[in-house]
Amino acid sequence: MMSPFRLLAAGVLLAVSFAASAETYDPRETFAPFAYPQPVNAYRAGSGVPGPMYWQNRADYDLTATLDPVKNTLVGTATIHYTNNSPDALDVLWLQLDENRFRADARGNFTAGNQTKRADRHTDGYRIATVTLTQDGHTSQARYVISDTRMQVRLPQPLAAHGGKVTLTIAYRYDLPGDFGGRTGFAPSRNGTIYEMAQWYPRMCVYDDLRGWDTAPYLNSEFYLEYGDIDYAITVPSDMIVAGSGELVNPDDVLTATQRERLAKARKSDATVMIRTPAEVTDPASRPKRGGTLTWKFRMKNTRDVAFGASTAYVWDAARINLPEGRTALAMSVYPVESAGRASWSRSTEYLKAAVEHFSDRWYPYPYPVAVNEAGSAASGMEYPGIVFDPMDASPKELHMVTAHEIGHTWFPMIVGSNERRDAWMDEGFNTFIDVYEADAFNHGEFAPKRDGEYAPKGGNPVDEILPLLADPDAPSLLMGADMVKETYRHPATYFKAALGLVLLREEIIGPERFDPAFRKYIATWAYKHPSPSDFFRLMESEAGEDLGWFWRGWYANNWQVDLAVTGIDGATVTVANLDRLPMPATLRVTFDDKTTRDIRIPVETWQQHTRFDVYVPGGKRVVAATIDPDHRVPDHDRTNNTWPR
Repeated sequence: MMSPFRLLAAGVLLAVSFAASAETYDPRETFAPFAYPQPVNAYRAGSGVPGPMYWQNRADYDLTATLDPVKNTLVGTATIHYTNNSPDALDVLWLQLDENRFRADARGNFTAGNQTKRADRHTDGYRIATVTLTQDGHTSQARYVISDTRMQVRLPQPLAAHGGKVTLTIAYRYDLPGDFGGRTGFAPSRNGTIYEMAQWYPRMCVYDDLRGWDTAPYLNSEFYLEYGDIDYAITVPSDMIVAGSGELVNPDDVLTATQRERLAKARKSDATVMIRTPAEVTDPASRPKRGGTLTWKFRMKNTRDVAFGASTAYVWDAARINLPEGRTALAMSVYPVESAGRASWSRSTEYLKAAVEHFSDRWYPYPYPVAVNEAGSAASGMEYPGIVFDPMDASPKELHMVTAHEIGHTWFPMIVGSNERRDAWMDEGFNTFIDVYEADAFNHGEFAPKRDGEYAPKGGNPVDEILPLLADPDAPSLLMGADMVKETYRHPATYFKAALGLVLLREEIIGPERFDPAFRKYIATWAYKHPSPSDFFRLMESEAGEDLGWFWRGWYANNWQVDLAVTGIDGATVTVANLDRLPMPATLRVTFDDKTTRDIRIPVETWQQHTRFDVYVPGGKRVVAATIDPDHRVPDHDRTNNTWPR
């Protein structure tokens, strides 16, 4: 039986023939002025950088929580110090209550197609005990309204613009959703339950210059958060290890003297150092006390979020990360005994260290003191600042891929704080793009190339793999809101197409010598800020020195196809044509009557005024054959017309 993708590909060939005969290309449509989704104003400049009046609000957190592994509950208190740097006085605050996603009546149950399947695993979400406000020195009980995964807190008086401050304290508890959520929960291992705790406290919504309060509910798409400093304390039974975002600030209280000595050694070692060996996992002496609880305290600065893992089952190892300008950080992995071994998680820290060093050297330095890879199964393949959750049963190639990808999210969207809930392609696609080069670089390409089938059907050339998506009339554009993209298209479009767009920009349209500095400038410019799609488009054009409106329109705003062709040869003249709506620069390879060849670059400007163009080949020799895009560098959907003679 023909696979669905082969059937789709067969349909593509039929569509190709029709498209070619119809000749749908119109230069006036493709090269018309591009309407950027967001306008230029005092907040966002025409060059894609923050404008002179750009502002951003701030949220600092003091968090305490107790994890009860018997009842599988979390009880916490979140104190949020919120600063309003906007030019607007605010009469309400909006917060995200993501645990409400697991309620039976959550909106997300009616979009993800799993309402019935998970009906017996719903929770009642956040149970709010108290909400208090401290404003202008006065503390009062807050009035609030909860709607699905959002909470609106009504202020007794408006929060002043340009620096007004308010403190909000919320006492809450919730039942953990097990493996329901995919982003938080718990699952068993040989030596105890592994808890992967994310989205575990109320978080501020973003108030920005684009739409005021961004209150898109949590359906399943990811996050949009403010930056600030976070101090948090996690109380657990004393036999558990906690691995969390940021720096552990009380190691003397929660680690043994041996573990502290090993960590000190790891901070100076490029080789992985065992902090807690597999043999020590069941040894009570690997914990500083028996019975009762311990409180683990962490601090993370200039971050949008924190998460943590906790278990009695963790093996723990670590190594030094070498960063630009002589800085260092610490790579750490925690995983169960059954995941240990060179064929599994015992190489995790090696993968993590290499990925962070590569991304830091190539694009922007890793900003945090620690990077943690945590093994479990409830939230596998998920990223948070300073910690990633990955599958405990991954093969070496899979573990390298997912480790590099998830820690790569440090750059998008943990550093470059785009709006994942609306523009998921700006973090998943950008991150998948940098993964491609990391896979090539790791251990002389041990797991390269990155053609893993997660983001596209398995195969070879990615520009050929994308063709069924481009031919699918139901496929979404990249600028469609993340929650509107069906699961069928989420990886092919949001990850693979968005990443391939950057590969095409770097390798075919702009060139690495201009693309790389522009992309680094984008990261550095928007580090710890909130760029929009238009900011990215404008900055890349301005820095790379290229008008790319035609590409933004065809690849991002639409799902247009490419069909370049050679339609004839007359002596030393080769006629090339653009038959579909998206043109691309490409190489024309001509063969002379003496069997020698020559490559001629056909720039995209060729198609600003023409649908066909006669290319004169100097040199006094007769051209006997010609092929456009002979090396399959662009996503041409009909290669039967790329060569003349046919």
